[in-house]
Amino acid sequence: MLDCGGSHRDSSNGDLSFKSSTNSTNSSMSSESCSSYSRLSFELLTARSSPENLTLKPHRSSDSAYSAIRSATFRRKTGLTFRDFRLIRRIGSGDIGTVYLCRLTRKHNNQEEDDDFEDDHDDDDDEKLCFYAMKVVDKEALQVKKKVHRAEMERKILKMLDHPFLPSLYAEFEASHFSCIVMEYCSGGDLLSLRHKQPYKRFSLSSARFYAAEVLVALEYLHMLGIIYRDLKPENVLVRSDGHIMLSDFDLSLCSDAIPAVESPSLSPDSTSPSSLPYARSHSSKTFSCLLNRLFRSKKIQTLCPNRLFVAEPVSARSCSFVGTHEYVAPEVASGGSHGNAVDWWAFGIFIYELMYGRTPFAAPSNEQTLRNIVKKPLSFPTHSPSSSLESHARNLISGLLNKDPNSRLGTKRGSADVKTHPFFKGLNFALIRTVTPPQVPGLRRQRTTPFYQGQPKSTAFDYF
Repeated sequence: MLDCGGSHRDSSNGDLSFKSSTNSTNSSMSSESCSSYSRLSFELLTARSSPENLTLKPHRSSDSAYSAIRSATFRRKTGLTFRDFRLIRRIGSGDIGTVYLCRLTRKHNNQEEDDDFEDDHDDDDDEKLCFYAMKVVDKEALQVKKKVHRAEMERKILKMLDHPFLPSLYAEFEASHFSCIVMEYCSGGDLLSLRHKQPYKRFSLSSARFYAAEVLVALEYLHMLGIIYRDLKPENVLVRSDGHIMLSDFDLSLCSDAIPAVESPSLSPDSTSPSSLPYARSHSSKTFSCLLNRLFRSKKIQTLCPNRLFVAEPVSARSCSFVGTHEYVAPEVASGGSHGNAVDWWAFGIFIYELMYGRTPFAAPSNEQTLRNIVKKPLSFPTHSPSSSLESHARNLISGLLNKDPNSRLGTKRGSADVKTHPFFKGLNFALIRTVTPPQVPGLRRQRTTPFYQGQPKSTAFDYF
């Protein structure tokens, strides 16, 4: 289920709705105070999701929920507003907003709208309806907290995305001082919740490999767009109804530039010679463009350029912001220095470690000690020796990703192009990863209770500037 940036999850099942009101005192809501509301009200609709703003998403061509949104949008002509949606219950809340499970009103499904619609209605109706996640942001509350830029960044990034493992912006509109975005609803919860349901609260090696591979493909796409994620953790990796993953929460992300290139994997760049770096891009864009032209003109694709790698990594991006989640931040962030794309590859190493062993490697009783461990404590594993060759490869991959020197960290120079070729992923066809049957398939269902793990507090993202 969709969650927001450093999150506290909520299992409230209250039936929620938006009602028009002229009393401003009844329309205030913030990410802190919304837990006390079973019904929300808005003063005035100030913006709509118009047909012109609904960008065609090729990867959503077979998505019935997206098709329903498009049909409703073009039917209205003037665009969708929150009046076109029926809120069902709150499914998550975080630092910059609150997320609700919702659906299009029944007039968009050729059904009569029932104001007394309850959560215990006939389950057969669920099969006829499409469900969505609506993120509601209180812009006034964000101004007080000086976090408006985070909401704007997330909206900007969502508009850029069209990928099977990343969220698509279905609709956006404003109501009074609230900003709303509608996205795909993931019925399978998140990987943190799912991990706690596994034996010994950890995934099998094959399951960890599957989820790591899909996250890797998503990171590759983000970095190709010049986006550094900066908040990778299991609770931000959602599980769709088909069992495949979707990354969420982009309010801490950094936008930069990445120039795609096609390079030879045999290159061994010398860090002391800029001209020898695989990111000397004076001709890379032209090379990539020419290769694409050849690929589409010839049927003998495999004979064109053997042993070539697609590389698109925002290596020039730099930031001094202190952002992330304590257990997952890289040493360069924990020590207060500047950082770049390498922080995502560090977090990817922590992510794989947690999936396999049920905990993060540098966690401590306090956030301060956790940060000290990240900077100074050597990486160690729960057992002295791996139990299989696959675990041995996994440990080698994790060790490369958790190199405390960002310049030597696996993935820093060539990104996913180097990580994909690691023996841990040997035999895995990344181009066909969506055809692989996931370890668990939750199916299309609207859960009556929020399946979030309640045994321990969720990790909280931070941003100090």
